[in-house]
Amino acid sequence: MNYTEIQSISNAKSVIQTILKQTLDNPKNPESLNFFQADTYRFYFLMSFMWEHLEENEMSQEYAISLVPKKYASRIKRLQILKQAVALGYIDEKASSTDKRRRIYKPTETLIQDFLKYTNSLYNQNTSSA
Repeated sequence: MNYTEIQSISNAKSVIQTILKQTLDNPKNPESLNFFQADTYRFYFLMSFMWEHLEENEMSQEYAISLVPKKYASRIKRLQILKQAVALGYIDEKASSTDKRRRIYKPTETLIQDFLKYTNSLYNQNTSSA
């Protein structure tokens, strides 16, 4: 193995350890993150949903459930997860100001704070091992 391959393997191991420490192996994770880390679809949804929120994009129900490709979950499953996150208090659901039938979704303040702590922890872990 040459130096580049050894460095790549070292980097890969560091990333894997960081992700595992901050997800599955982290007993300090708040319930909101445990909910979204329960399966691939939820985690992908969380990342996509928070990206859209941080980009200040308004998210209707259809937009929110379309954030993750259909191959990861059926429409019903995607809608169930969204509704479950609302029921658990991780995502807010409000009527649109222009069309009362249209529902608008955004993360609750709790989810935002939990997510920012999580990403800061990942970032700090990654920069300290670099």
